[in-house]
Amino acid sequence: MTAEADDVRVWLVERGYNNRDLIILKYATPDGKRLFRRELAAQAVDMDTVTAAKDVPPADLEPVDEEDRQERYEAEVTRMTTEHDPDVSV
Repeated sequence: MTAEADDVRVWLVERGYNNRDLIILKYATPDGKRLFRRELAAQAVDMDTVTAAKDVPPADLEPVDEEDRQERYEAEVTRMTTEHDPDVSV
């Protein structure tokens, strides 16, 4: 993915599944205050689809309102940035 100049880097902080057989990926900003959510069909996921970080347009971000969730996301972003390069598959 080629980053545009004003894109925001977000890091994978949560992965889950729903009852429609979709994988739900949540990527957060380093401060944990904004979130990018992506849903993928389980069959469509391959090893290169889920990376440690993504660069996304600011308009694709939603606010994280709960302070405890912001803190959890901030801590997870810190862990991810320490342990993974942005483009590595996770």
